[in-house]
Amino acid sequence: MDAAPSRDIELEWQLDAQDLRPVLRWIEAASANGAAPVEIGAGRTATHVDTYLDTRDRSLDRAGYSLRIRRAGRRAPVATVKSLERGAADPTGPLVRLELEEAVDGLEPATLSRAPGPVGERIRALVGRRALAPLFDVQTRRRVFPLTAAGKPSGELVLDDTAFREPGGRILSRLRRVELEAEPESRAAVEPLVESLRSACGLQPALLSKYESGLAASGIPRTEPQTFGRTTISSADTIGEVALAVLRRNFTSMLAKEPGTRIGDDIEELHAMRVATRRLRAALALFAAELPAAAAELRAELAWIGGTIGVVRDLDVQLEQLDGWIAALPDADREPLKRLRELLDGDRRQARAEMLAAFDSPRYARLVRRFGAMLRARSGARRPPALEAAPELVERRHRALRKAARRITPRAPADDYHRLRIAGKRFRYTLEFVADVYPGATERLVRRMVGLQDVLGAHQDADVAVGRLRALAAERGTELGPATVFAMGEVAERYQQSMPGLRSDARRQFVAVEGKEWKRLREALEAERPA
Repeated sequence: MDAAPSRDIELEWQLDAQDLRPVLRWIEAASANGAAPVEIGAGRTATHVDTYLDTRDRSLDRAGYSLRIRRAGRRAPVATVKSLERGAADPTGPLVRLELEEAVDGLEPATLSRAPGPVGERIRALVGRRALAPLFDVQTRRRVFPLTAAGKPSGELVLDDTAFREPGGRILSRLRRVELEAEPESRAAVEPLVESLRSACGLQPALLSKYESGLAASGIPRTEPQTFGRTTISSADTIGEVALAVLRRNFTSMLAKEPGTRIGDDIEELHAMRVATRRLRAALALFAAELPAAAAELRAELAWIGGTIGVVRDLDVQLEQLDGWIAALPDADREPLKRLRELLDGDRRQARAEMLAAFDSPRYARLVRRFGAMLRARSGARRPPALEAAPELVERRHRALRKAARRITPRAPADDYHRLRIAGKRFRYTLEFVADVYPGATERLVRRMVGLQDVLGAHQDADVAVGRLRALAAERGTELGPATVFAMGEVAERYQQSMPGLRSDARRQFVAVEGKEWKRLREALEAERPA
């Protein structure tokens, strides 16, 4: 079955109403007036039933999404996935949420395992092998009034009389609500209409979505993010307490970014999850003396999942760069690179499938369980004060950075620049890990390190891209054809031409890192060290 048309972004105002009759009278008066910028069309009435679904462990709710299947008359059922987070800080403003729809071939939850469109793809990515089951039903009698601004459709004004039911069973509660939906470009025209309606009918912004209202009526709580202990850090802490707080912060971040990485709509979610795994590995190495021996095994497992994510990330970077180059080329020169893009896109789909399989594996579940248990089981209180131990940790990472920098010359191989990048990243992470122990002391040097890391990161991306293009030309040149292989050579040449300038920038950035900012920080750390 073909997927139904879907909207990516929903802009919606939700207003609770004790009685819908005053709203109907206001609509009649506004329609008769006809002078408003937004015209309210004739209403139509329909009835539909929504069944909300989730897995037994509430993986969708935990990820920040709701899922429903709607049946309305003789039309094909439609599955809808929505993000649950409010996109506007103002509670009186509209909700700005992801909303995707897809026609499905049945009402059973298992139909989503076969759905080929945007909803099916995302739900399979989020839940993996876990089965979906009904939470509750929402039966709604709806009156819909189309909105038109400047002669163009701009949204809908909806009046809902809703009953929440047990799945296929008794009524749990009722709700009356007014909703105004608009395209993002129509917001300026529709917003005054919302304010006028709210003021005239005494309506209040809804505090709960229908999904949240259904949970409340069913006695089902929202899921809460997992917590693993204290994450605050102060200069009075022991180094063990600092270590655990750093690990808890980054482990929480890794888990928080997993749903966005799974669903795949924002590549920055995947990037942030990869960074969290890197920070965790760096912290496990830095604070090894304060942690149990089992932490070394966890570090190896983090390297595995981080590497799996990293393959997708590297392809994201290459595709983004390639898109920029394709857009800048004349039309006649784009076709060969488009063939390369198709190939890289196929590689990314394969890498993403392997990543999702890793997330759904017992190995990953075991990593999450063991890491969480370690963080909850320890306090780190019986350790030296952080002010005593932290200076040596910073010095150790700085010595490694200087050692790597001594190998850097204009003719040094790319691997040496990569080693400097790794050493710089570990040094920067160390500064960030102890930043709350020395409030305000590390910020300026961290900014210098970010500049160095950006340049070294671009150099590494270029080196990886050249290696990948060379391998593709050797292994799949016949499949790609001469024109594409020639274009790949030009792309590789662009990367190589950028590298000498990046190397020069890296050496200049390192001189700035080694200057007065490092001396100032070292003096600050020594001044705070206990006698």
